[in-house]
Amino acid sequence: SSGINAEWPLRPGDELCAKHEVECSAPRTASRLIDKMVGEMIEVQCMNPTFIIEHPQIMCPLAKYHRSEKGLTERLELFVATKEICNAYTELNDPFVQREQFEKQAVDKAAGDDEAQCIDENYCVSLEYGLPPTGGFGMGIDRLVMFLTNTYNIKEVLLFPAMKPEEAKAEDAKPDES
Repeated sequence: SSGINAEWPLRPGDELCAKHEVECSAPRTASRLIDKMVGEMIEVQCMNPTFIIEHPQIMCPLAKYHRSEKGLTERLELFVATKEICNAYTELNDPFVQREQFEKQAVDKAAGDDEAQCIDENYCVSLEYGLPPTGGFGMGIDRLVMFLTNTYNIKEVLLFPAMKPEEAKAEDAKPDES
């Protein structure tokens, strides 16, 4: 067992980040600290196809808890040449546990964590009606194309490039003062 769970104190995470010179902006939640450390210390070493498995529960609010390892989930990520190719997990189908996870995420979101989720009451009510054992698998075509074309910027492979920000459009529309 990893010993990492929802009650994992932030102090050791802060100390580890400082020791290994890993930057983590606020809010410095345990989940964000772990994610930053894994990104800078493990993912960067995943040149050959590598599966990172059994993530801590605090990292995976939608994943089912591991059947035999307390504090972990049934989740995996596939990395190739340091890039995440896919993410997969067994779906958490207990409505009461899912609502608790959403509530914890909502606290993190309120503290400024953009990746944290809000409470999805419709989803929780749907779970109350019953969700059979389910799995999720996500492999972004954009990431796969990045890998196959040896591209490092996702904008280079997007079919529909991002639009110009509104501020830039407004400046372009100003009449020439010369």
